[in-house]
Amino acid sequence: MEIKAADVKKLRDKTGAGMLDCKKALKEAEGDFSKAEKYLKELGLPAAAKRSGRATNEGRIFTKIGDSMATVLELACETDFVARNKDFIALGEDIAETILAKGLAEKTPELDEKVKDTISTIKENMELRRFTTMPIAKNELVSAYTHGEGTIGVLVKFESDTPSVLENDAVKEFAFDCALHIAAFNPLFLDRNSVNAAYKEEQEAIFRKQAENLGKPEKVIDGIVKGKMNKHFAENCLLDQGFVKEEKVSVAKKMEEIGTQAGGSLKLTNFVYYKVGEES
Repeated sequence: MEIKAADVKKLRDKTGAGMLDCKKALKEAEGDFSKAEKYLKELGLPAAAKRSGRATNEGRIFTKIGDSMATVLELACETDFVARNKDFIALGEDIAETILAKGLAEKTPELDEKVKDTISTIKENMELRRFTTMPIAKNELVSAYTHGEGTIGVLVKFESDTPSVLENDAVKEFAFDCALHIAAFNPLFLDRNSVNAAYKEEQEAIFRKQAENLGKPEKVIDGIVKGKMNKHFAENCLLDQGFVKEEKVSVAKKMEEIGTQAGGSLKLTNFVYYKVGEES
């Protein structure tokens, strides 16, 4: 007999089992919902709904770069064992491909269905916690780095007014190294211009209070605060940080050097850092 998609969805919503399992159950039960539900219970399949309340503190970060867009996403689960499961990994890769293929900017019912179907297979709660997309223009290059077994994922974007620069092997290597650098040092900001005024004021107030406790004259305090602010931004702004492979040279200085060698300008314009379980 013909099984309607609406009936499959109805059974799926009620039981939490996967779409394919629901379709098979309805066929076995010749369309009888009660029998189909019993069939699923006997197989232990309608467990996704029951598992939906369990904490998902583990997971994996996935990155993928397409022709005009890149994405980084966090797929969460209950245990680190499942984070290494081949079906879980396949799900994350499939979601990343779907995001790029359809140009998605937020979670959709289709993505939720993919997750729920895999829950019915793996028998553990999981969720697509978040994802970020990064558009790629013709004068831009995006590189990605995923650390270890997906505990950290990074996207980093560059642009140049000379297209051939982005095809240069040294530039591509530098872009990847910058992604690795970001994974290692987790900068808070791109550069000092991207630091919001409220953050600057708060940090300056903290440093001023620390300096005042030393009992120094006001002019000396001003100098101490300025020095502490410079050090703080050098440690937390990506372009000011010492480059991961050449610590005595800043990322900005190394980028200028690489761009000049490649025959044009090179500018780092954006980056995204994801770590499993961190607050988004």
